[in-house]
Amino acid sequence: MSEQMIKVTAEDGNTFDAFRATPDGEIKGGLVVLQEIFGMTDQLKNVTRSWAADGYDTILPAMYDRIKPNSVIAFDDMENAQGMMKQFDPDGVVADIRAAVAAVDGGKGVSVVGFCWGGGAAMRMASTLDLTGAISYYGTMLANNAAGGANCATLFHFGETDQHSPPEIIDGVKQNIPDAESYVYDAGHAFANDARPNFYVEDAALLARQRSLEFLDRIHGA
Repeated sequence: MSEQMIKVTAEDGNTFDAFRATPDGEIKGGLVVLQEIFGMTDQLKNVTRSWAADGYDTILPAMYDRIKPNSVIAFDDMENAQGMMKQFDPDGVVADIRAAVAAVDGGKGVSVVGFCWGGGAAMRMASTLDLTGAISYYGTMLANNAAGGANCATLFHFGETDQHSPPEIIDGVKQNIPDAESYVYDAGHAFANDARPNFYVEDAALLARQRSLEFLDRIHGA
C-alpha cells in the first residue's frame, strides 16, 4: 500500500488537500471517506488506510479547506467543530466531493463512506453524484440528506441510542430509500471511532466494518 497527501481541484477552482491510500495489488474500485465534524483527523486517515488494505483506492478529502485550510479540531471541542460545520456551502460540498470521486475513479466504480456529518453527506451524494454505493455511519441531518432517495446501492449503520437518528428518522430513511440496507446496533453516536473511548463500541464497530466490506465487495463485483 502507498499513501500520500495530494492536491485536488474542484470544478469551481477550489483546491484542497486530500489523503490518499492506494493498494499495491489489484484495485477493486474507488472509495471516498467523508469526515466527521472534526476534519481530517488521524483516526480517519487510519480508516482510509484500512480500506486501501482491503483493495480500494481510497481518498479522504479535507472538506474544511474551503472554509479554513488545515483545520483539524479536537474531539472534545464541540463548539468549534459545530461552528465550522455550519459554515459549509452546500454547492461547495458537492463540488469538492465530486472532485474527490473523480480522483479515485479508475473505471471500476466509486463509492462513498461517511461518518457523522459525512454520513449525512454520503446520502446526499447518493442522489446527486454518479456513484456505485454510499455507506452512512450514524449520519446526521438525514431527514434532509436522504430526502432525495438514492441512485446507487446504500447501507446505513445506526446506533440505537444515537439522538441524531431516533426511530422516526430511521423510518423516514426507509421510506425515502426503501431498497437500502440498514442495521441498528446496541450503541450510540460515533460508535466506530476508536479514538473516542467514551463512544467506541468494539463489537458494533467490527460488525459494521465487516458488513461494509461485504457490501462494497458485492456492489463493486470484487
